[in-house]
Amino acid sequence: MKAYLTYFKLKFISGLQYRSAAWAGIATQFFFGFVYIMVYIAFYQSGGKSLPMELPQVISYLWLNQALLALVNQFSKDQELFKLIREGGISYELARPKDIYFMWYFKIIGQRLSGVTLRFIPLILVTSLLPFPYHLGLPYSFSHFLLFLLSLFMGTLLVTALSTLYPIIMLTTMNEKGIVNLIVTLGDILSGIVVPIPFFPKFLQIISRYLPFQYISDLPFRIYVGNISLQNGIEGIFIQLIWIILMIGFGHFLMRKNLERVVVQGG
Repeated sequence: MKAYLTYFKLKFISGLQYRSAAWAGIATQFFFGFVYIMVYIAFYQSGGKSLPMELPQVISYLWLNQALLALVNQFSKDQELFKLIREGGISYELARPKDIYFMWYFKIIGQRLSGVTLRFIPLILVTSLLPFPYHLGLPYSFSHFLLFLLSLFMGTLLVTALSTLYPIIMLTTMNEKGIVNLIVTLGDILSGIVVPIPFFPKFLQIISRYLPFQYISDLPFRIYVGNISLQNGIEGIFIQLIWIILMIGFGHFLMRKNLERVVVQGG
């Protein structure tokens, strides 16, 4: 375990060096946050039938999405791992007496945590001070906040397990696009990054319950704003745990099978 934590630490420290990219990301996320919020404010002001979330809940949900985007997004790919596979550097990984799956897993989680570390504090502080209705609200309750932290931690483990599948798939396809982009697109939609899950048509809400994506970000964010009860939140965390075990188990199995017939590229 100490060796894997070292991989995590190296990737985390390396990611902290890209501060200019972090500031650009902060500016981008502020821009899109305000755009999304203005759209929803106009939508709510247009009236109509009752909606599944209150406007302050939606706004807090959107700001959490932006502040923690580097942690929970589906489209983040470790380009270094793709390069290792494409250019033959994976042979060095295979020479190390460690489980390559968990080497990659800890590298990816280090990359995600370094990205969010540089961004979420400025976003949380500034959005908390914005005037109504644009501000990030406080958690629904202290109990909801604690459950949110646990659910966010579980969601991070889950999204890392999904992201680790991308280079494993490339071992077979030799292309980081194709099926990987299909998974990424589906994941972005069904994780609530584009539209919160309660606004989906009923049939899509039912489908999303049986897929892992909703449990990455939608579940913890809705716990935070109080759109999910504590009991349902606890049930959701148990589902997160099941998906984590399944995704890590499947990824580890797929890695072992692919390494039996891996072809080293380059020369």
